[in-house]
Amino acid sequence: LPAGGVSLRLCSTRVSLEGINKPVIDRIIRVDHAGEYGANRIYAGQMAVLGRSSVGPIIQQMWNQEKDHLKKFNELMVAYRVRPTVLLPFWNVAGFVLGAGSALLGKKGAMACTVAVEESISDHYNSQIRTLMEEDPEKYKELLQIIKQFRDDEREHHDIGLEHDAEAAPAYSVLKTAIQLGCKAAIFLSERI
Repeated sequence: LPAGGVSLRLCSTRVSLEGINKPVIDRIIRVDHAGEYGANRIYAGQMAVLGRSSVGPIIQQMWNQEKDHLKKFNELMVAYRVRPTVLLPFWNVAGFVLGAGSALLGKKGAMACTVAVEESISDHYNSQIRTLMEEDPEKYKELLQIIKQFRDDEREHHDIGLEHDAEAAPAYSVLKTAIQLGCKAAIFLSERI
């Protein structure tokens, strides 16, 4: 079981689409799939540079959780019949470059990237939780459970980054702001195309 001991398995490979707000659910699942895909590529880039360093096992641990998140969103894409964003090839390259580039600044740079990305993603998940609670918390109970668990995992990654000197990275505030602007743009685009 993932952290928190909550099973996140869907009851079946297909869910009833009757009565759901399909445009809202499509946007949520599409953007979350893209985000978890991008996170996987960021950690792949960081591991390519820092995999054999003292921080390698920590990055690997966070990456393993992101792999689980991506697997779940792959399943949700099928269950809810949602197409992926057409930007996946771009996020493939951009995520890896961001991960490797931040890691080239050293472990503090990699952790600064982690803090910036995970803060953006957990805030985004909180927004989605509010949306689904306003829609119908009972109807979207399963999806809410998944998003809440993943939000908590992202907050944990954020905190790990801070514990490993993210704020001591060169030009931390500039780096964090730039990465978070990129995350906002990626979220905006991935929800729509």
